Amino acid sequence: MKKSILHLDLDTFFVSVERLLNTELMRKPVLVGGTGDRGVVAACSYETRQFGIHSGMSMKMARQLCPEAICIRGNSGTYMKYSNAITDIIKEEVPLFEKTSIDEFYADLTGMDRFFGCYKFSKELRQRVIKETGLPISFGLSQNKVVSKVATGEAKPNNQLKIDLGFEKSFLAPLAIRKIPMVGKVSAQTLRNLGVHSIKLLQEMPVEMVISVLGKNGETIWKRANGIDNSLVVPYNERKSISTERTYNKDTIDIQKLESTIIAMVENLAFQLRMGDKLTSCVSVKIRYSDFSTYSKQAKIPYTSADHKILPVVQELFKKLYQRRVLIRLIGVKFSHLAGGNYQINLFDDNEKQLNLYAALDHLRKRYGAASVMRASTMEVKTVRDNRNPFNGEPPILLAHRKQ
Repeated sequence: MKKSILHLDLDTFFVSVERLLNTELMRKPVLVGGTGDRGVVAACSYETRQFGIHSGMSMKMARQLCPEAICIRGNSGTYMKYSNAITDIIKEEVPLFEKTSIDEFYADLTGMDRFFGCYKFSKELRQRVIKETGLPISFGLSQNKVVSKVATGEAKPNNQLKIDLGFEKSFLAPLAIRKIPMVGKVSAQTLRNLGVHSIKLLQEMPVEMVISVLGKNGETIWKRANGIDNSLVVPYNERKSISTERTYNKDTIDIQKLESTIIAMVENLAFQLRMGDKLTSCVSVKIRYSDFSTYSKQAKIPYTSADHKILPVVQELFKKLYQRRVLIRLIGVKFSHLAGGNYQINLFDDNEKQLNLYAALDHLRKRYGAASVMRASTMEVKTVRDNRNPFNGEPPILLAHRKQ
C-alpha cells in the first residue's frame, strides 16, 4: 500500500499568535525573542526577511538590519496554550500523528484514500485549524516525511501542496540544496564548492561520491535528494518535562535579582502545569557562570503543581548549587517526571484561603497572560534596584499579593 504522509507547519507561529492578540501588528515587521543584546530571534515575520533576518539570528543584529521592526519578548505559556489547542484538533481528527515541535506535526493518512481522500481530508483539517484558532497553517502531502516537509516549505505562507506519487524527484530537482532537511550551512558549502547548487545535480551524483564528500550522512542526504525516505510517523506522546531559562543581558552576582528570577520561573511553570492538568515529581535548577561552566542539581518531590510546595525545594537547590560566588550568565528551572492529574489538597497544610488564591491567580493569568501576575518579591528588582522591568519588556505586572 502506498503511504500518504501529511506535514503541517504553523506559519511564523510566535508572530502569528502575537498578531492574533494584537491586530495592530498585522503587516508590520515583527521580531519575537530575547530583547536584550544577547537575545536571539525565535521568530520573525515575513516582512523582516527581505532584510536578511532569520530565526536564530542575534536580536542585536536583527535590529540593526531592520530598525523599524517591533521587538516582542513573547510568552511561552501563551504559545503553548495555542499549540495544545491545535494538538487537540489533530488528535480528534487523525488516528496516528507525531508532534515534532510546538508548531510542527506529521500525520499518517495511509489508507484514507479508499474512504475519504487524503488531500480533501488534509484541506478540511487545515481549514478547521484556521477557523477555530485564527492562526495560519500550511501543509505538504506526499508519500514520505521528507518530501512532505519540503512541500510545506514551498507552500508557505498559509497554503497547501500535494506531490503525487512518482513526481518526488522532479519536484525536488530545481530546489536549492539547503531545502533538503539535514543539509546545514557546512554541508551546503561543501557541495557548493563542488559546483552543486541545485538538488538536481545532487540527484545525478553517484551515492559513493556523496558519501566520500559528506561522510556518514552522505547516503541519507543522497536518498533525501532523490525523494527516498522510509522513516515512520512516531505516535505522539505527552511531554515529560517543561523548563525555562534566562540569559542575563549582563552577567550578575546580585542574589536578589537571581532569587526573583527563580520565583518568577517557578510560578510560570507551575501555572503551565495546572493549565495542562499536570503534576511534577522532580525539579532541577541550572546555572551557567560567566566562564560558561554549567552546573545543575535536581530533587525528587511528591507529585504536585503548587507553587508553595515547589518553590522552597527550588530555592534550596539554588543555595546548594551556587557556591563559587562568580558572576552568573544564565539560570534555568526544569520540572520533569510529569504525570496527568490535578493538585491534591493537603488536609493538614492547605486551607481554603490558599486554594482560592491559586484559583484567582490562575484566572487572571489565563485572561491577561502568564506574566500578568507575580509575587511582590519579584518586583523588588524593578522598583528598587534599577527602576526597569527585570523581565525585559514583558506585559505590565499586576501585583497579586505582598511578599510573605
